[in-house]
Amino acid sequence: MGTGLIILIVVIILVVIAVAVAIGMYNGLVRMRNNAREAWAQIDTQLQRRADLIPNLVETVKGYAKHESETLQRVTDARVAAQRAHETGEVADAKTAETAYKDAMVRVNAVAEQYPDLKASQNFLSLQEELATTENKVSFARQHYNEAVNSYNTKREVFPSNIFAGMFNFKAAELFEVEDEADRRAPGVQF
Repeated sequence: MGTGLIILIVVIILVVIAVAVAIGMYNGLVRMRNNAREAWAQIDTQLQRRADLIPNLVETVKGYAKHESETLQRVTDARVAAQRAHETGEVADAKTAETAYKDAMVRVNAVAEQYPDLKASQNFLSLQEELATTENKVSFARQHYNEAVNSYNTKREVFPSNIFAGMFNFKAAELFEVEDEADRRAPGVQF
């Protein structure tokens, strides 16, 4: 074998290795981006579950607090706004809608405090438990989403995968972070 043939074989092997590494990096970026998208879908799933519980809560409270229609309308409006915001897939819109939802739930809780019979209602207690469970699931889904986004963003920023991320237009994903101290508390659902 001549030295020219050996050099050609070494060059071919190096090219094959470089192509394999590039494919691995690209596929890793795609996999992590898809994990972040799937995590966002899990947030949507839990928020839909919560949104489905809201009308039942509103109807239960209506029976006891007929004159509190403005408060109940705010909850309904917040529910609709949250659903629309999450459908857009924009994290900033979702954060704003979640803040409005939490504010509305605080008002419902204040109304419920004024009605001892409502607080003792088995239907209301059951809804309260469902909402508390759902809020825990929403919190877990947000945490999972942020972990997936952090992994994806880290992968797209470190060398050498940042080269491929730039070449193939992999955009940074936005974390679903709490905006202020009031948002750090789950809406109160204990009565």
